Amino acid sequence: MRMAFSKDSMHDSRPAIDIAEYRAELHRWLDAHHEELAPRYSAPGTLDDHIAQMQRVKSILFEAGWMQFGWPERVGGRGGSPMLRTELGAAIAGRDLTDPGLYSLIEVLAPTLIDFAPPELAAEVVPRLLSGAEIWCQGFSEPDSGSDLASLRCRAVPEGDARTASTWVINGQKVWTSLAQYSDRCVLLTRTGPADSRHRGITAFFVDMDTPGITVAPLEMINGEQEFAEVYFDDVAVPADRMLGELNGGWAVAMSILPYERSSCFWQRIAYLYRRLQRLVDVAPDDDRAAEVVGNAFLQLHALRARSRATQHRLAAGATLGAETSIDKVLVATAEQTTYDAVRRLLSGIVEMDDSVAGEMWRSEYLYSRASTIYGGTLEVQRDIIARRLLELGSAE
Repeated sequence: MRMAFSKDSMHDSRPAIDIAEYRAELHRWLDAHHEELAPRYSAPGTLDDHIAQMQRVKSILFEAGWMQFGWPERVGGRGGSPMLRTELGAAIAGRDLTDPGLYSLIEVLAPTLIDFAPPELAAEVVPRLLSGAEIWCQGFSEPDSGSDLASLRCRAVPEGDARTASTWVINGQKVWTSLAQYSDRCVLLTRTGPADSRHRGITAFFVDMDTPGITVAPLEMINGEQEFAEVYFDDVAVPADRMLGELNGGWAVAMSILPYERSSCFWQRIAYLYRRLQRLVDVAPDDDRAAEVVGNAFLQLHALRARSRATQHRLAAGATLGAETSIDKVLVATAEQTTYDAVRRLLSGIVEMDDSVAGEMWRSEYLYSRASTIYGGTLEVQRDIIARRLLELGSAE
């Protein structure tokens, strides 16, 4: 695989690869390897099928060198802008090679290890995630601390003095942990300060999921899948060198995830939704009503796409992303539900009564879309952030 670099990149550890050229060469390669990458299960497939497909695709892409673009050389990457890996995720999601929700965990968790783990640990484990050798999960939410993450209670206690302890013991519960039953490791937030310390008393750890004392209980969603799980920690011993960042500095770890979750991950979701909208166009009635419904969905997707690309450019340029990404979250959730509402309106009965393969796929995806206004931060909370922190509306208290 050849890729042109700008002259300036010769003096930069992150080569300036032209995005358009990269995208064109990537799609040529994907076209040439379509048979090798295509799913090997019959649609719609089970969650086990989708997980196996994702790991197989990552392995093939890693072997060919594509998975390493956009990641630092110190963790086995090939350098370049984070937008390169965003393009890769969107390309494979848009071709239905992987589910973007499952694949996006790479973007959520690998940057955290790179920024906060000891360098030797990051260099060891990040290539395993990129290559499909491992799956990781994110242990943040708890039964009584959903949108209010700072109230979490899962506690880590040192064996001895906190500053010199070689081991921490963790007790507590997490919930809505994506792919926990498949995962090898977990980026875990724990309470290490007083109960009322809020975000000032949180510490992050990188925990092996086969550690004694960890119990995983999958949760069935409305669409019948078990993508999420409850995870219980009972006297789980974790080495101190698995701490991510500083003691009581876990809030910074949690906030570092947000820019990637709301930029590159959303771009992959957008590609997936465009693919679904085109699939609807292919089978929808050819009349004025269909044109209006599809047109409305397209406009929302296009507005989301424009906003998301601007966010990615800001992140790639080194900007610090904050409250303004709540706008991106509102747009992606609204566009997703509008797209699947269009399916239900134009393909009468397909969500409720059609038991064909196509019906099963549309029904599962429609039901999953109902949660888009909840997961990753409810829209009520996001709109409150927009009103108070961006528009300066309401009380300052």
